[in-house]
Amino acid sequence: MLRGEDSLVSIITPSYNQGTFIEETIKSVLAQDYPRIEYIIIDGGSTDNTHEVLRKYDDRLIWISERDNGQADAINKGFKRAKGEILCWLNSDDTYELGAVSKAVDFLNSHPDVMMVYGEGNEIDEKGVLLRRFPTSKRYDLTALIHVCDYMLQPTTFFRKTIFDKIGMLDTELRWCMDWDLWIRIGRHFEVAHIDYLFANSRVYSETKTSLGGMERLKEIVSIMRKYGSQKYPLGFFIYGEDTIEAITRRRYPILFSFLRIIFSPIRVMLRCVTKVFAGIDL
Repeated sequence: MLRGEDSLVSIITPSYNQGTFIEETIKSVLAQDYPRIEYIIIDGGSTDNTHEVLRKYDDRLIWISERDNGQADAINKGFKRAKGEILCWLNSDDTYELGAVSKAVDFLNSHPDVMMVYGEGNEIDEKGVLLRRFPTSKRYDLTALIHVCDYMLQPTTFFRKTIFDKIGMLDTELRWCMDWDLWIRIGRHFEVAHIDYLFANSRVYSETKTSLGGMERLKEIVSIMRKYGSQKYPLGFFIYGEDTIEAITRRRYPILFSFLRIIFSPIRVMLRCVTKVFAGIDL
């Protein structure tokens, strides 16, 4: 088993026109107290001030800028370049908490049978102000992950590079659920562990890819559930369906939403109760 001081950690950040946030992301990586970090930024050919920011840190990270085929493709490029035994990715608008990498490495080196570890995280706004603790995090449960929801906050995850030898990398056909799909594939073959530790902050705002995904995102979510599960209409179908329809109505038809919210509210409460009772997840 590798000692903690011997384990190289490779952190990948995919980026495209995120000059507003990426310096904060970079600083959160460079502020880690773990001594062996390889930091790779894969930029998709940004046209904003991203390159200016990246040049400031030329001596402390590796970066390339070229067109890619989407977020999953960019992350895979980083993974292929990575030399670390332990991998993770941090999106260009998210940040790590101090000590996150050390905690993950210590846990993985103390538990050689565990191939991926994840933990707790916060949701923050555009200015970095805390909104809330990510609500759905729970112990790894493959059945719930397939049929209910993705209860894992992506930037809190760390895994061993050797998993790719068996399951392959991110599915580049997926636009919203490439991480969810990977968590399922890892869990089908390897041991996954959750620890009660605050690893990272995920930025939530109206212009994120998730927020704007709409019905296309919902279709991709349902396709993941049906690909790995046996139910045509699992609980997650109704959870994400209600959330998507409500979000679209609120954004596009605010007047209609003001009338329909009286319907959305009890449906949402019912789904939350069912999910809490049957899956142990607090939406």
